[in-house]
Amino acid sequence: MTSGRKLAICFALLIVLAGNRTQAQTLYRVAIQQGVRVKMRDGVSLVADVYRPLSEEKFPVLLERTPYNRAGETQMANELAAHGYVVAVQDTRGRYESGGEFYPFRNESADGYDTVEWAAKLEQSNGRIGMFGGSYVGATQMLAAMAVPPHLVSIFPYVTASEYYDGWTYQNGAWMQWFSSSWTSGLAVDTMRRQADATQAPKEWVNTLPLRDYAVLNAPQPSALAPYFRDWLSHERDDDYWQQWRVSDYYSRMTVMGLHGGGWHDLFLKGSIKNYTGLQQQAATGEAREGQRLIIGPWAHAPTSPAGKIGDVVFGKAAVLDYTATALKWFDYSLKGIKNEYSRGAPVRLFIMGDNVWRDEQEFPLARTRYTKYYLHSTKSANTVSGDGVLSVARPAAEMKDEFDYDPQNPVRTIGGRLCCGQAIPPGPADQRPNESRPDVLVFSTPTLTEDTEVTGFITLELYASTSAVDTDFTALLVDVDATGYARFLTDGIVRARYRESTKQASLLTPGKIYPYTIDLWATANVFKAGHRIRLYLSSSNFPRFNRNLNTGEDIGGSSRSVRAHQTIYHDRDHPSTLILPVIPRRPN
Repeated sequence: MTSGRKLAICFALLIVLAGNRTQAQTLYRVAIQQGVRVKMRDGVSLVADVYRPLSEEKFPVLLERTPYNRAGETQMANELAAHGYVVAVQDTRGRYESGGEFYPFRNESADGYDTVEWAAKLEQSNGRIGMFGGSYVGATQMLAAMAVPPHLVSIFPYVTASEYYDGWTYQNGAWMQWFSSSWTSGLAVDTMRRQADATQAPKEWVNTLPLRDYAVLNAPQPSALAPYFRDWLSHERDDDYWQQWRVSDYYSRMTVMGLHGGGWHDLFLKGSIKNYTGLQQQAATGEAREGQRLIIGPWAHAPTSPAGKIGDVVFGKAAVLDYTATALKWFDYSLKGIKNEYSRGAPVRLFIMGDNVWRDEQEFPLARTRYTKYYLHSTKSANTVSGDGVLSVARPAAEMKDEFDYDPQNPVRTIGGRLCCGQAIPPGPADQRPNESRPDVLVFSTPTLTEDTEVTGFITLELYASTSAVDTDFTALLVDVDATGYARFLTDGIVRARYRESTKQASLLTPGKIYPYTIDLWATANVFKAGHRIRLYLSSSNFPRFNRNLNTGEDIGGSSRSVRAHQTIYHDRDHPSTLILPVIPRRPN
């Protein structure tokens, strides 16, 4: 160890017999080298801690690149290193001790490439590199893989996206306001600290006149804390700004094996699935295509309790993901060639809610899916849970239309679901009944089910609607209603009307004209038990998960003027509004 760097020793004296390994594995003592500077191609130095097994052997290297402070990863890094890996944990550019300025996504491909190739040359490295971590740390993996560093062999991205316009910042043209705002606010804390530290020059301060110009009183402009936030608002269309980071455009170049972890209640679920299917079908080598795995649990973008509680539902201890143990098994297979469940098991593992069990599958979506059309019906009015809205496989004939008024100043409030970050509005499954009595919520339910019905896969709503406005939103939310009336969130979706044809170009509406809309509700895996009902809510807001559409068609960044919109939903013979569910035939017990 060079002077000025700290050395720490973590002792582990056990030898563990892993049941599905070919041999016993030694747990190594670990040396930690802190504050290692890694120079990027543009001269900026990023800081990492390196954990090494105390051994003369060569090992694969596991790399985590995080904006959330590498100091918080000590426990996991120690455990990984103790199992025979060199582990490097790095602060990404502009975060904590690393140099440069942080701007999400911008430098992660180049910095990821440079860091992977640096890691390949580390003392004790055998040249095989894996990357791990969740959320933005998953993005640092996908963006690094996009650059195809020669020594990157395997990744384990957990709850992350496949692109950063649709599914990270926007969804079907609607701004994902709660996530964008809360995530940016959290990131700004370290940015503020760094900016304050940069002004620490007391000998210069004392010479300042007039005294009211004392440096501490001249705080940085708020826009300097997160300039990217304004850029995101300025680019509400899927334009060239987003193109440069669209990971899904680069699947055919990637050569990595991947274990993709997603959560049914996670706001990046669509991207987790897309990364798996895209690489499985398009990766540059046969080894990479065959080396893709997918695991989806009931998880939200938040910790799961030891009892398996997510949101306000306890799914059981089997629902708890041991991320470190899973990472070890994955990298033992993909980097060390150890035979375990990843070498011989099914490529897809799904947690089926309702039954609350894990199930292995050969593909996603499932080949045996029976896409079933549930048509929207009502004879009087579907407004509120007291209305007569029905979901049925019977095609509509001559039917009345449903109507409601959407006021942007009184939006339908988000209750749980696919949220991040913090507990101000807790993420995960939650009871949606507080919104059922609103007149601007249409409620369509099946009759009470007489047998268990499994819905696993992608869900779509084909909707026919008109509005009095030149632009508006239509929202959909699917729930599982039990015998007590508890309405458990499953999945949701939205469409911004002016982006109904393409998110690359806006097209305003003709008020009163009927348009077809497709609302992507992403995916779920749930068994609606006998005695339950399948229920769909239709409205025009889900705030603050998505920003309120002010119904004026103006760009969202600077507009504040709003108008009410009168919404009409059609479900007749010529306009068969339809919920398409991926029904899975039940196997005999």
